[in-house]
Amino acid sequence: MDRLGVVDEIFLRTHRGLGTPIALQGLWRTADRVEPALLQRIHAALRVGPLGRRVIRSRVPGARRFWQPNTRAHPLEFTEGVLPLEELLPWGDTLGTDLDPEFGPGWRLAARWLSDGGSVVALTCSHALADARGLVHAADSALRDVVDAHAVSAGAGRLEPIAAEAEGAGGGRSRYAGESEWVDAVRQWSIVVGGTIRALRHGIPKRPESEGPVRAGVGELGVHGAIMQFRADEWDRVAGEHGGTANSLFIRFVATLLWDTGFPASEISASLPVDTRDEPRVDNDLAMTEIVVDRADTPATLRKKARAAYERRMSSPGGMPEELLQVIPDRWAYALSKGAGERDILCSNIGTLPDSLRTVGDHPCIGIAARAIHPGLTTTHLPRTRLSGYLCRSGEDYVLSLIGLDPAIESGTALAEFAMEAAARLGLDGYPW
Repeated sequence: MDRLGVVDEIFLRTHRGLGTPIALQGLWRTADRVEPALLQRIHAALRVGPLGRRVIRSRVPGARRFWQPNTRAHPLEFTEGVLPLEELLPWGDTLGTDLDPEFGPGWRLAARWLSDGGSVVALTCSHALADARGLVHAADSALRDVVDAHAVSAGAGRLEPIAAEAEGAGGGRSRYAGESEWVDAVRQWSIVVGGTIRALRHGIPKRPESEGPVRAGVGELGVHGAIMQFRADEWDRVAGEHGGTANSLFIRFVATLLWDTGFPASEISASLPVDTRDEPRVDNDLAMTEIVVDRADTPATLRKKARAAYERRMSSPGGMPEELLQVIPDRWAYALSKGAGERDILCSNIGTLPDSLRTVGDHPCIGIAARAIHPGLTTTHLPRTRLSGYLCRSGEDYVLSLIGLDPAIESGTALAEFAMEAAARLGLDGYPW
């Protein structure tokens, strides 16, 4: 049975209002207009793919929640009107509403034609369903299925739609529930009790100061996004000239950008997600580590700091077993894990995207971005994180997505201007979406 991990449960609690709401989003831009029939085939493939699932609560105390297939889906959102380029990201920001990983569809596919003659396609999912690499795997699976189906049907002289189960399927309880839940409950309680006893023997240390508190909201809430695109050979060249890597240049870029917006401290704490999967799968299969960036740091020094940081991971509070968060009530678990992993900036290096994502059907992409959005975020849940960056490579380009959560960032336009200025000082020549 495919059960939720500790990180899955953390993002499930944020969906329930216990923490910062987060949805993940992939954005594909093409130079020409994508036809609605193709979008419907992609939508059908996603329905029966790994995102087509929902959370089921166990009936046995202590047993973990588990995933059940669910082909219910929000309908494809497509309007044939033309979307101005400056409204692309604000439009994308609206797509995270009504994503429910428990009782309704947890993902959405949407598309618009753009005023430059191209198209934008957006795949958005609840973070409870997948992390960034998980969303990449889900999109890879769907796009490959569409291409394979097209190849088979073309050989037969016709194009068949991808089969999907009836709307509303997957609503019952899994046939695997039963004795396996008792086995899982015994395992969970054994880990929790044994780990707690060991932690108490050594005394429970105080929570590290760097892990709190969550930043209080002030003034009007504004979450603003920007996307920058760079030639990969230039990015790698600049990183090499500074003795760094593409990743350490990325960290320096985001830190520089936060200082440019007026961040007063001389040091910036950065959280770095680490992909922990040993095979492609759609889950929240990640851990977090951190480094401290100071104004004297270069891509070379940050390379060393990041390399050392990847050898250690943020642990559960007080040395307690992390499984504790899965057997106690949600509000207690939230109180124990509140703000965990949040730092001044988030630098999520998603890596190189598979070649299958470089086209939407027969339409080559001119840019692919991945980012997180925060639907329904209020000042009462404003995180410590002030600026988030998401970097991915597709073909000959790096695309950097930025999300500003600081009142000093007044608009997406202002964030893009800050980013262009920071890029110029680092010797990079990028352009905004």
